[in-house]
Amino acid sequence: MARRNTARKSKTVRQGSQLVVIFWLVFILVIISIFMINAATIQRNFNIFRTRMTSSSGAEEEILALENDIPVTVIIEQPPASRPAPEPAASVQTPPAATSAPPATTTTTPAAPATTTRQPPAAAPVAAPVTAAPPPAAPVQTRERAVYFTHVGSDGQILHSRVIRRVPVSESPMQDALNVLLAGPSADEIGRGVLNLIPQNTRLLSAAVRGSTAYLNFSEDFLFNTFGVEGYVAQLRQIVWTVTEFSNVRDVQFLIDGRRHDYLGEGIWIGSPISRLSF
Repeated sequence: MARRNTARKSKTVRQGSQLVVIFWLVFILVIISIFMINAATIQRNFNIFRTRMTSSSGAEEEILALENDIPVTVIIEQPPASRPAPEPAASVQTPPAATSAPPATTTTTPAAPATTTRQPPAAAPVAAPVTAAPPPAAPVQTRERAVYFTHVGSDGQILHSRVIRRVPVSESPMQDALNVLLAGPSADEIGRGVLNLIPQNTRLLSAAVRGSTAYLNFSEDFLFNTFGVEGYVAQLRQIVWTVTEFSNVRDVQFLIDGRRHDYLGEGIWIGSPISRLSF
């Protein structure tokens, strides 16, 4: 039992010694930390204390000002200058000079440097393109041509109707007259009962004059007339009378797609040239 108690006491003493050592270590660390944190303050206070012990009172203010970045104005007292001895008064008194005003202080402000702005060079004016005026168109020369349409009388008789048209002058006046005929009557002429019994869509393929005979070549549409025999006769008469208006043409030879046909429709002969006397 005694041994156990002795061992316990030894253990307790060792633990107590360790705690004391730990306490002092922590205390020293705390002191060192505080010293390191406040090193600048301690240094400043030490400098002030040392200055107080070795210098005048003004040096302490300089140190504080330097540490706090405060400008310090140092006033240096100079001994008063010796006044010159007064001059003796002159026997003749002169009138006092007029007191002149102190010269005015002129503050010259430096002129701002002139700023030169370089403008971009002005674009040269672009001349508008000169467009030559087109020469005046030459007047178109025209000539009157007679073309023949069909007119149905009050008694139902089919008659020819002569119409005057102005046609431009060209090197093929007969073709021009036939094209005007194929185009049909105008609206005003239709209102007056003028008809065109040549089948629609008929086209003039070619025209030529040999001797006193005009050889006229029409498209295949020329073969089909919906007005029967009288319609065929009327279409032939419209063409023959229109072409024979030219002084050098006496009769017409009809061709269909370049070929000669003997008959048109129901037994109307077209195998040889046809003149106005054929009707």
